[in-house]
Amino acid sequence: MPSTSASQPTYSASSAHTLGAYLKDRRTKLDPAALGLPAGRRRTPGLRREEVAQRANVSATWYTWLEQGRGGAPSAEVLDRIAQALMLTDVEREHLYLLGLGHPPEVRYDGAQAAARVSPRLQRVLDSLELSPALVKTATWDIVAWNRAAAAVFEYGAAAPVERNILRRLFCNPDARAWQRDWESVARFVVAAFRADVLRAGASAEVEALVDDLNRRSPEFETMWRDHDVRTHGEGSKHLLHPVAGPIELEFSSFAVDGRPELGMVIYTPVTPADAHRISALIDAVPQTLVHTS
Repeated sequence: MPSTSASQPTYSASSAHTLGAYLKDRRTKLDPAALGLPAGRRRTPGLRREEVAQRANVSATWYTWLEQGRGGAPSAEVLDRIAQALMLTDVEREHLYLLGLGHPPEVRYDGAQAAARVSPRLQRVLDSLELSPALVKTATWDIVAWNRAAAAVFEYGAAAPVERNILRRLFCNPDARAWQRDWESVARFVVAAFRADVLRAGASAEVEALVDDLNRRSPEFETMWRDHDVRTHGEGSKHLLHPVAGPIELEFSSFAVDGRPELGMVIYTPVTPADAHRISALIDAVPQTLVHTS
């Protein structure tokens, strides 16, 4: 079952043997009894090649050749079936793809899983940034975690969940314009960076309902979305006209969360001591109950 795609990278003998060794290693670490297979007397630990082949719905002969480094380059579909048969974790499945195809697997975006995967350790990273508003967003730009500074400056803690979507807040909240020194420039940047994030995280299907809703509610979003501009979130400056604290100037940097392509972290840093003082005053007024995740 070798792949015949014209875009398939060169599959060397070295690649084939490395892939075969990895498959054999993963196979020997599985417990037959835990998978409902008869333990019996086995010459080697783990599953037999025939059992893996059956679980993956591939030829036992071809799977044997694959482990021996002479089965040819597998297809993505076959690698997925083998990954399931061997009960590989996400990072192990990615490693399998890199060995077999030379590139990681296509991203499978799951919005509900994205919100659930904000670990306590990641939340503690946010909380350690006392005067820097910091947040974690999904590929569809839902804010799923934030620190006390972000709750104070952006009022995420007090907002209804729908208001924790950056695009809905920017285009559908009547007060959003008053917060921005140059609303149109900010809005165009957000839409372009959002479009790039969606595709990068494999969330195109999940974003359709959000885009349809925004198109109905905001002619300006509809116009900007039709422009098909893309930008990286990267880093830059943000100038807020806060309704309580007044002008606040921030610098921001965005970071990928390793192993979690559906999540991104954004950290805002006050530019001047005066900006830091304004943020500190806002933080003092934020109840602890409005901090942490949604």
